Amino acid sequence: MGARGVVPAALEPAQARGRQRLMAEVDLVAEFPQPAGAARWAEVMARFAARLGEQGRRVVLVTSGGTKVPLEARPVRFLDNFSSGRRGAASAEAFLAAGYGVLFLYRARSAFPFAHRFPPQAWLSALRPSDPGPSGLLSLQAEENALPGFAAALRSYQEAAAAGTFLAVEFTTLADYLHLLQAAAQALNPLGSSAMFYLAAAVSDFYVPVSEMPQHKIQSSGGPLQITMKMVPKMLSPLVKDWAPKAFIISFKLETDPSIVIDRARNALEIYRHQVVVANILESLRSLVVIITKDSETKLLLSEEELEKGIEIEEKIVDDLQSRHTAFIDDKN
Repeated sequence: MGARGVVPAALEPAQARGRQRLMAEVDLVAEFPQPAGAARWAEVMARFAARLGEQGRRVVLVTSGGTKVPLEARPVRFLDNFSSGRRGAASAEAFLAAGYGVLFLYRARSAFPFAHRFPPQAWLSALRPSDPGPSGLLSLQAEENALPGFAAALRSYQEAAAAGTFLAVEFTTLADYLHLLQAAAQALNPLGSSAMFYLAAAVSDFYVPVSEMPQHKIQSSGGPLQITMKMVPKMLSPLVKDWAPKAFIISFKLETDPSIVIDRARNALEIYRHQVVVANILESLRSLVVIITKDSETKLLLSEEELEKGIEIEEKIVDDLQSRHTAFIDDKN
């Protein structure tokens, strides 16, 4: 047996990196202190999943938006992974329409289901308060063509809220996300193969350990800044192996180089042994994805006509994954 940390020569570079990250995961809890409120949200998520499980409903965890990493113990400066959260928000809507219960783990102030098509500048201009009504009642009016689809989106959101099939949980920092992801996985684990994980969040790859952070704001008077950051352990491994081993799990692979994206997606499947990778290229992420499994590649594409009609690629992604999830459940049973 080789010494710890030595990668056997037979391993390809990508496999070596994967192994090194898996070995680092044991230190997760020590490296990322639990945020305030995590225990309370764990209980809320567990009740949500248990109630929907008793109804025989499938439940999907949709993660969405980017994480940020503090550079100081009393943080003023951060390293941020940008993501609008649009894919996660649109996908959550499609999953609700398909009959799933949706646990939406999202970055605070990123795109939100049923609201992401209506930025504040749109409805602030379109909505008008009507004449005063009964005490405590506020009425708003708008021309229908000023906010196309707004009423339908509002009704869909309120129906999901009333039915108890939608739960939104916010995160901001990387530590928030990692702890809430683990709590969500533990909540969904009892559902077995009826649980799905749709991991669309843009998670930071680098962080500064708490033990190495300066206590106070980094001063610019100190001259140019050099920071050494550690690699973030990949949570896909404990999720697949320990936290929810019977669940149907989808990860995402975004690249800017089309020549490597399929190989990178297949490498992720080989390392983590989950079910699906959704591969996409930055320039075409709203119109083209490739669904990768261990034995198939399925291209999903929006035509020009579909784009003009406002159809979103997430509708096709969710439709495809729903069919695969059904086959997965049938196989497990």
